[in-house]
Amino acid sequence: MSKLIIRKVAVLGAGVMGAQIAAHCANADVPVVLFDLPAKDGKPNGIVDKAIASLKKLDPKPLGSKDRAQYIEAANYGSDLEKLRECDLIIEAIAEKMEWKLDLYAKVAPYVRPDAIFASNTSGLPINALSEGMPAELRPRFCGIHFFNPPRYMPLVELIPTATTDAAMLDDLEAWLTTRLGKSIVRAKDTPNFVANRVGVFSILAVMHHTQQLGLGFDEVDALTGPSIGRPKSATYRTADVVGLDTLAHVIGTMDATLPNDPWHDLFKAPLWLSALIEKGALGQKTRAGIFRKEGKKIMVLDVAQQDYRPSAGEVAPEVAAILKNRNPAEKFAQLRASSHPQAQFLWAIFRDVFHYCAYHLADIADNARDLDFAMRWGFGWSMGPFESWQAAGWADIAQAIQADIDAGKTMVKAPLPAWVFAREGVHEAAGSYSAADDALKARSALTVYDRQLYPEQVLGEAPKDRGETIWENEGVRLWTRPDQDARIGILSITSKAHAIGNEVLDGVIEAVARAERDLDGLVVWHDAPFAVGANLMQVAEALKAGEFDLLERTVDKFQRASMTLKHAQVPVVAAVQGMALGGGCEFVMHASHRVMALESYVGLVEAGVGLIPAGGGCKEFALQAHTLAQRAAGGDVYLYIQNSFQTIAMATVAKSALEAVQLGFAKASDDILFNPHELLYAAIRRARAMAEAGYRPPMMSNAVTVAGRNGIATCEMMLMNMAEGGFISAHDYTVAKAAATALCGGEVETNARVSEQWILDVERAQFVTLLKNEKTQQRIVHMLETGKPLRN
Repeated sequence: MSKLIIRKVAVLGAGVMGAQIAAHCANADVPVVLFDLPAKDGKPNGIVDKAIASLKKLDPKPLGSKDRAQYIEAANYGSDLEKLRECDLIIEAIAEKMEWKLDLYAKVAPYVRPDAIFASNTSGLPINALSEGMPAELRPRFCGIHFFNPPRYMPLVELIPTATTDAAMLDDLEAWLTTRLGKSIVRAKDTPNFVANRVGVFSILAVMHHTQQLGLGFDEVDALTGPSIGRPKSATYRTADVVGLDTLAHVIGTMDATLPNDPWHDLFKAPLWLSALIEKGALGQKTRAGIFRKEGKKIMVLDVAQQDYRPSAGEVAPEVAAILKNRNPAEKFAQLRASSHPQAQFLWAIFRDVFHYCAYHLADIADNARDLDFAMRWGFGWSMGPFESWQAAGWADIAQAIQADIDAGKTMVKAPLPAWVFAREGVHEAAGSYSAADDALKARSALTVYDRQLYPEQVLGEAPKDRGETIWENEGVRLWTRPDQDARIGILSITSKAHAIGNEVLDGVIEAVARAERDLDGLVVWHDAPFAVGANLMQVAEALKAGEFDLLERTVDKFQRASMTLKHAQVPVVAAVQGMALGGGCEFVMHASHRVMALESYVGLVEAGVGLIPAGGGCKEFALQAHTLAQRAAGGDVYLYIQNSFQTIAMATVAKSALEAVQLGFAKASDDILFNPHELLYAAIRRARAMAEAGYRPPMMSNAVTVAGRNGIATCEMMLMNMAEGGFISAHDYTVAKAAATALCGGEVETNARVSEQWILDVERAQFVTLLKNEKTQQRIVHMLETGKPLRN
């Protein structure tokens, strides 16, 4: 682990990137001083104050919860530079102009402590040239630290050393960024645009070139270059709008100015239509018009030939879609090459050109092929890096096809493939990934921080990771251990599709806990994201169709028993959560002894969306929370603590982070929140071990839970009546929400009556089964299964 201690960070520049880097540090409990120029009018810190306020409004949210903004302190270069002396890490994130950065460095350098780290978030300016703007004594602690936008969500950070950067400092910084901020690090060389932007922007330029050559529409190309080829939904042109057309043009300009000897240099020009849009101020999403724009509910797309916008309607041709569905990469690429359809020709051309570019430049721009592939995965959201795609499709066949196109003059440049391409059968092997610069295989980083990642992301061709030793499994779960970590801490993994919770999972959970109680010291519930998407609706729908309501009630009873088994196990049960934990998945999370959660955990009781209420103990857990809080308030009104839970369930509110999950009551303030999801299993095993060593005892079932009863239900109903009269909810929404209120308030009992936990579970189950018999709920379930979207009926 890193010995680097960073108590406070300074971010210089409160623009889009600077403010969001500051926000992510605040998410990670690191106080930040955010600097910008003094405002010309009003308060001196007006520019920064405005930037901090805007963080609370942006979507996707930079802040894990709005209250994190309080940890960002506003400052300006005019009067607050002394605050820099308090900071252990200073990140410069101003505009990409060398002279501006150097002027700022000269201004702030006298206030930077000798032991502080100073880093530039430049996206492509030469790091060594920037380093020369620092005093000689600070240069060993200067480097590039290139975050990708948005910083909270994009894993990639490129670390770029200079000729004088202290190697040990850089190792410590990598470890800190990996664990504290949850980042995935690529060490980049000091070349223009580094690794990800160099390849990513080339890829965009290649797409633009072939779009024009083959006469395709921008919307058609986005249909082709999104998820169907393993790229993000925003594809190419929508991504350009999101990034900002002016920003894209600036990066293209950087490549034009700094890469005069690149064989593809003639491509490094903004197309005329792009320059025209920028001149008109149509810069993309931030100006609400760019390549795409909205007119009412219609999405319009720029038509270059017409020099105007038209309705967006681009689709993948059926014959090309059929090729893309082929799961054999070698066959797929062969079919694309052989097809005469313009869309197929386009796809082969853009893949071919990126493969060609990456092979030609690998020695110059990346230490090895793994770093380049990960840079594209982590920085641009590609499901596979370029070299992985090439290797999966048959290395030698693709190499020959590229060379044939070069020889035939079909490629953009005549630059030959490097000799190493034909000397190898791929670039990724069990022993490491190929480095063209060193003509050798490179193993992964040996930094100890990576020992915490028991199952890190891997590239195609790497040796598979240890799957541990299976203790027991059924069709829904696997109980296993990692003896190299702790042979007596069991790992329970749900193995169903999307980790949906059906009968086989419930049986598996109950059996796994029994085995853990008998043979182990603790249990961790862990598997890749999502944690669980809720109950297996398909099983529910089949039982409804057959009218098997007794079976459904028995299943709900089993669900409750599974939840209670987790909560009252005689060994600690730690839920390791990442991604979605919805419905029944959320209830499993709530019933665990402890939670180790990735920041990006999206947790919620969403049953209302299919006309149901939580009945795996979710309502009961909220009722218990209300009872505890009322007791702490010396006998306060229990309903006061039910209101928020009622709204959370009735509105199917989902926490947008682990921090929000704590605020909404799905998790506890004492739970662990990790920023790197690859560290979850490591931390959860150790948490379970610590709880076991500390003499863990499960909570006892309570027979004296104070509930809100009839008055609480009536008060919830008044709220619902107002919403119904205002047209905000339907009649069936009302019915579902009243059922939730009934369960939360302990049923039709006297206000402040004391009931058992089992009583509340029985009320939950009865309300749930009644809703299952309702035709409107049945319609919602079928609609969700058919469309994946909730039905408002």
